[in-house]
Amino acid sequence: MTPRPTADPTIGDRIRARRLRRGWSIRYAASRAGVSHATWSRIERGRQAADNRFTLAEIAGALECSPAELAGAPVPATDRAAAAAQTAVHGIRRALVDADLTEPAAGAAPPVAGSARTLALADTLRQGCDYAGAARLLPELLAALHAAAAGPDRAAALRLLCDATFIASSVLRNLGHPADAWLGAERCRDAAEAADDPVLRGYAAYARASAAAACGSYDRALAVAGRAVDELRPHAGRPGGSEVLGSLMLVCAYAGRGDRRPDDSRAWSAEAEELARRTGETTALGMYFGPTNVGIWRIGIEADGGDPGLAAQIARATNPAGITAGFRQVFYYADTARALARIRGREREAARYLLTAERLAPQHMHTSAVAQETTRALLERSRRTAAGSQLRGLCERMQVG
Repeated sequence: MTPRPTADPTIGDRIRARRLRRGWSIRYAASRAGVSHATWSRIERGRQAADNRFTLAEIAGALECSPAELAGAPVPATDRAAAAAQTAVHGIRRALVDADLTEPAAGAAPPVAGSARTLALADTLRQGCDYAGAARLLPELLAALHAAAAGPDRAAALRLLCDATFIASSVLRNLGHPADAWLGAERCRDAAEAADDPVLRGYAAYARASAAAACGSYDRALAVAGRAVDELRPHAGRPGGSEVLGSLMLVCAYAGRGDRRPDDSRAWSAEAEELARRTGETTALGMYFGPTNVGIWRIGIEADGGDPGLAAQIARATNPAGITAGFRQVFYYADTARALARIRGREREAARYLLTAERLAPQHMHTSAVAQETTRALLERSRRTAAGSQLRGLCERMQVG
């Protein structure tokens, strides 16, 4: 018989291995992280899902590594698109390194109009969570716009390069590569500075703050986004200004909660909510700022911030159809599932939300460590409560067992 391959280590396995390499007791490691030793122990033993981003960042900080190193979500071999997206990461990373505006481009610039069409397609694919499709287009697009930024169409090329590097940062972050996402966001800032546009500078700051938060650097994310809010306020009347301003407020709310500043987080959320009432639903710069997106962000904040009941309550009052983009809708379903999974008696509902998120954005779900952790926790409970075959099928597709 062919031996069964060893299962991929869980987040709990990685946490335990790193702790033991340092010779630390659970009690000592937990004290460094500021979490209870009981919580740490349950996570290590797989008795509690490590799908709370704030807790995972605290544990990673205590172990002197990044949250991504602990997450290390495997890509299901059966999901060829998700595997292709991961394979494309190196090409995007190299293109971002090369797209340095202080250095000359390697080749001649193709017409900017063609790059604009490619950019629009890449963004459509990203918004539909087709990361593999977007990733295939990005390296050549970044090189073309880098070259064009040195030519007669510099102004147009810089704006397009700002968008392309923002998309690259978003794709890399959602594929679980936050440090590479930071590089993309830095290139976005370079293009925004060269374009001398305050709205684009705020747009780039959103990318940088989002990447910092994904790295677990919530204090850095809050500093970057908070400073950008102050700088953008005088320019909020420009096209896209209010939408970027509101999106920066949402990053501040999320980072504030991760930085253990709940009062500041609530204040940022309230300000974003008030601004969204004035703007209504919008699509400027692909930010999709508006009441629906504010609700989706608040669900994630409460799911990670320790109030799953409030997250579920916000979810009931939020209609994800208010946003057409799959890359925002998937967070509604996935984060609501995380919240419901922590409420006794809501496991079946949580599983339905996970399945909806997977149908909407399989590449996203199959590369999300927190989604895999929630699925693993539900599977463990289903063995005691005899949950349906749909959850078991999801576990098989995500290689969770």
